[in-house]
Amino acid sequence: MTTLADRLLHFLTTFPLPQALPAGVEAQSPFREAPVQELLSRFAQKFYADNHPRVALLGINPGRLGMGRTGVAFTDPTALAEHCGILNDLPRGRPETSTQFVYKVVEAMGGPAEFYQHFYVSSLYPLVLLKNGLNYNYYDAPALVKALWPDIRLSLRQQVEELGLRRDVAVSLGKRNGEFFKRLNAELDLFKEVIVLDHPRYLMQYKSRDEAANVANYVATLGNLINEE
Repeated sequence: MTTLADRLLHFLTTFPLPQALPAGVEAQSPFREAPVQELLSRFAQKFYADNHPRVALLGINPGRLGMGRTGVAFTDPTALAEHCGILNDLPRGRPETSTQFVYKVVEAMGGPAEFYQHFYVSSLYPLVLLKNGLNYNYYDAPALVKALWPDIRLSLRQQVEELGLRRDVAVSLGKRNGEFFKRLNAELDLFKEVIVLDHPRYLMQYKSRDEAANVANYVATLGNLINEE
């Protein structure tokens, strides 16, 4: 019998590259690279090696320096080693701001083993998007949304149906992302409710003075979803 770990690895390593994108935009699938695939597999086998239904926490699309290097959403090389216990030789560089916020929430909710038992963290669109070599969001240009919409629909449907996620509720990480998430859900009818939270990067960049309150809000919101299991 397969586990969530097995199905997640299959989903990410086989998700297709887009056929055509607007000029200057490229998509990359880091999960097909052996070093990334190996770290993703170690993480998944440690935290997702069962079939317990989890709440989906879905961001925009992976960044090249976080999930693009570690294979794990909102997890840079330092967090992968220090919080998740998965040692790696990846260059550390400057910590990812989104990662810092997410792992404050994770630790406040009992640490990775407890947190990932209840939550599946990923993205609406699972591949890295770049424009002129820099991170790019799927919603940054109407032409890109149009080009990727069938693939984003496919991604969301596969994640929900093939990974066995909870269908009563899901969480959008990011308000702009939430607008598209709700539109997708209206088309696909996958979740009864989509809750929208401010994106971790936004909170760290523009609301850092209120970090403790922002973490507490995440913990309270997500904690209520555990209580509904």
